[in-house]
Amino acid sequence: MPYRNVTPPAGGKVSILNGQLQVPHNPILPFIRGDGTGPDIWAASQRVFDAAVEKAYGGARKIAWFEVFAGETAKQKFDNWLPDDTVEAFREFLVGIKGPLTTPIGGGIRSLNVALRQMLDLYVCLRPVQYFVGVPSPVKHPEKVNMVIFRENTEDIYAGLEYPAESPEAQKVLDFLQQNFPKDFAKIRFGTQQAMADYTQLAAPGAHPTPAPVQVGIGIKAVSNLGTTRLVKAAVEYALRERRKSVTIVHKGNIMKYTEGAFRDWSYAAAEQLFGNRVYTWAQWERTKKARGEAAANEEQKAALKNGALLIKDAIADITLQQVLTRPEDFDVIATLNLNGDYLSDALAAQVGGIGIAPGGNINYVTGHAIFEATHGTAPKYANLDKVNPGSLVLSGEMMFRYLGWTEAADLILKGLNGAIASRRVTYDFARQMTGATEIKCSEFGDNLITHM
Repeated sequence: MPYRNVTPPAGGKVSILNGQLQVPHNPILPFIRGDGTGPDIWAASQRVFDAAVEKAYGGARKIAWFEVFAGETAKQKFDNWLPDDTVEAFREFLVGIKGPLTTPIGGGIRSLNVALRQMLDLYVCLRPVQYFVGVPSPVKHPEKVNMVIFRENTEDIYAGLEYPAESPEAQKVLDFLQQNFPKDFAKIRFGTQQAMADYTQLAAPGAHPTPAPVQVGIGIKAVSNLGTTRLVKAAVEYALRERRKSVTIVHKGNIMKYTEGAFRDWSYAAAEQLFGNRVYTWAQWERTKKARGEAAANEEQKAALKNGALLIKDAIADITLQQVLTRPEDFDVIATLNLNGDYLSDALAAQVGGIGIAPGGNINYVTGHAIFEATHGTAPKYANLDKVNPGSLVLSGEMMFRYLGWTEAADLILKGLNGAIASRRVTYDFARQMTGATEIKCSEFGDNLITHM
């Protein structure tokens, strides 16, 4: 489609053929600077990206950056939070990157980030978490944290199936449940006018409040076999390719048996059906234990792992949040639903230095579409102060280069970041927690990182 308000630069298109990305030496990559601190961290990050590519390939490769708009800047320029041009650019050129975006307050788009993921069906939210030596951490052994989270990106609560209290839509759902599933409806304690009358018990002595209308918000949690299968396929393929030791399915299936529990069961089934003896699952262990006893199951698992099989196991979400603190070495690749992944990725980021250096990517491994992004917010109070840490966007760019197959550039970014942190010339968030550190600006930290490539 022709673009209305932006013009792509000269360059080549990233494409996909037989499941493999085809990347020209001058790929056009759409980018969004972002809101708040976005322009500051983008300026520093782009210099890092260009320096890494130049140093790695000596001018033989170069990014053709294509600026598109979303968030507050787009609203100001085009009176549109997410212009069609922006969505089309990411659709046409497959791979891009973005800074943090403001979520509109009030009606309209619930979240610009969620909208982009849903429009392009970016079903994997990829969140690697690793420790960089010297980064301040609240835990004793942050170096034990080395995990990659595959978070389902299109279902669960992020599907956005919610209806506000007192709305006609919420009332229709309540009426449907009351008429068709009365036993289940009884569990919605204040779903009727009569039940709402219980509020009178909260009134002060002598008061006679008017009974409130039925006020029950409704949210629908959707989890599918297909959505689960494609997520788990991506996680297992990654673990096998990168020679990781396990994939842990994180769920709350002990309570939500037909959504989170189904996610666990479908995950095991998909792993076994798609990968055969390249994996060994705890579901297999349970079947063998039931048929031949625990000793036989243990021997079967031991033999499979000795022959190079990848272990597929599961863990309840709440205990996982405890164990990633107490036993982080037990976790490697994690596959989980959206809400669990949201909690888990931020909790893990805190262990290795905070969300300020936590990268993220949103990927459709079938179509090849991917948007890499800073995972933190816009921090508007620091806007235009050249102050904040650009690490989240820098590392998201490292993920992007690795996804494109430009591993030499990605490796240089990691080398530069490690060297910059070791030099103790860092942004305020690190400097205030590091002994003997010198606080420098966002732009200066980008320069420091380039120096240490």
